[in-house]
Amino acid sequence: MSDVKGLELRTTVDADGWLTLDLAEVTHAAPADDELLVRVEAAPINPSDLGLLLGPADVSTLEEIGGGDRPALRFRIPPARLASVRARLGQSLPAGNEGAGTVIAAGAQGQDLIGRKVGMIGGAMFAEYRTIKRRDAVPLPEGASAADGAAMFVNPLTALAFVETTRREGHKAIVHTAAASNLGQMLQKICLADGIPLINIVRSAEQAAILREIGATHVLNSKDDDFRTRLADACAETGATIGFDAIGGGTLGSDILHAMEQAANRTAAAYSRYGSDTFKQLYIYGALDTAPTTLNRLAFGFQWSVSGFLLFPWLQKAGAEVVARMRQRIVDELTTTFASRYTATIGLREALTPDVLRAYERKATGEKYLIDPTR
Repeated sequence: MSDVKGLELRTTVDADGWLTLDLAEVTHAAPADDELLVRVEAAPINPSDLGLLLGPADVSTLEEIGGGDRPALRFRIPPARLASVRARLGQSLPAGNEGAGTVIAAGAQGQDLIGRKVGMIGGAMFAEYRTIKRRDAVPLPEGASAADGAAMFVNPLTALAFVETTRREGHKAIVHTAAASNLGQMLQKICLADGIPLINIVRSAEQAAILREIGATHVLNSKDDDFRTRLADACAETGATIGFDAIGGGTLGSDILHAMEQAANRTAAAYSRYGSDTFKQLYIYGALDTAPTTLNRLAFGFQWSVSGFLLFPWLQKAGAEVVARMRQRIVDELTTTFASRYTATIGLREALTPDVLRAYERKATGEKYLIDPTR
């Protein structure tokens, strides 16, 4: 086959403190034996993608510097934040963790997939074409669209990893924040199917309604006056001692640990100056609130841990057998448990339209954008 050229969304930070988003032309040669060439037809914008695309840039400083067929935007990075991205200065980096599309060419190991739709993981998915290793692509079930398979990795694997972690560490029930997100809805469906009590924390009545509609029992609004009391009651009822926090900043993580401690002390046989002997684990996996994480450590004794959670290091530790089992479940339940809903589908060039960027950059719960580079 002859070389294929296509556009790819790139993000670059320069030494003067500007972050630029633009479209670069990339040439794809014939795939090697273990590679596929895929026409990308759907790629979701995940919070982790925004972390690379925009990094520490101040979005309010947005400027249009391109136009027509090659739109481009740039943003100022506050001087105090520039050190955090020093290692990427001058590098034009592709973005997009996952996506789906149609295989248009393949090496010897992928001839059976030519013409098939596949889901993919491996970065650089905000592009018209993607050359990828055969092992990083999963054939979609018959009848599934690229949009169905576009988000079959990051959120589904994360939700399944939460449940796997809960079981491995011997916990009975889970607390989850930003729970009305696509990931949160998947987690609720998994917990219902697997018999694991789940306490969902949201920030509005509308978000609570989304979860109750899919069968959630414990849904708490963190804006309610009695939120902390109800959280302690829910922890006591379910026995929840592990939490997964997408918010990150502020005091919510501390409130969760405090509620678990309060629940444990309701059945404590005796007082201890060191708090209960119930171990409480909080994993922070997101940064929807970029403020510092505040922990009132005297409120939950000394039996606790707060850790960061990243999917890909977790998958490496879990091993091939566990990951294969998780991937198979995702394929089997692709359009049910692991279905994603999108606020809007946009083209690759539209992603660099100021109003559109401001919309998906908000990371609003329940709002998810899909890029279709064929538009």
